Amino acid sequence: MKNLIYIIAFLFSFNSFSQSINGVPFSEIDSPFIEIVGTAKLLSSKITIMIDFGQSTKLFGNNKKQFSILDKDNKKVVFNSMIDALNFMTTNGYKFEQAYVVTVGNSSTYHYLMSKDNT
Repeated sequence: MKNLIYIIAFLFSFNSFSQSINGVPFSEIDSPFIEIVGTAKLLSSKITIMIDFGQSTKLFGNNKKQFSILDKDNKKVVFNSMIDALNFMTTNGYKFEQAYVVTVGNSSTYHYLMSKDNT
């Protein structure tokens, strides 16, 4: 019985060391496509990144928590640029497909479409 408890504890601890989006490990995201959406932070050179993989979002309330990207140490990942986010997603099994920018006034929002790399 002790061995079973140790095995279960080991499996849960192993899972906590993986990178995740909204608490979902990359290995468990079963979406063939994702979209990286980047907007400039006010008074900063960094950008805010949201990853859309088809997850449900709240109609009202704060959706910011919905897009938390955590590294293997369970710390929030901060991206310097869209290329930084693109490199991050490439190392996690996705490949670049298409990009476009939506500009309203002085604000630009960057959209990168990626697909799961099955090679």
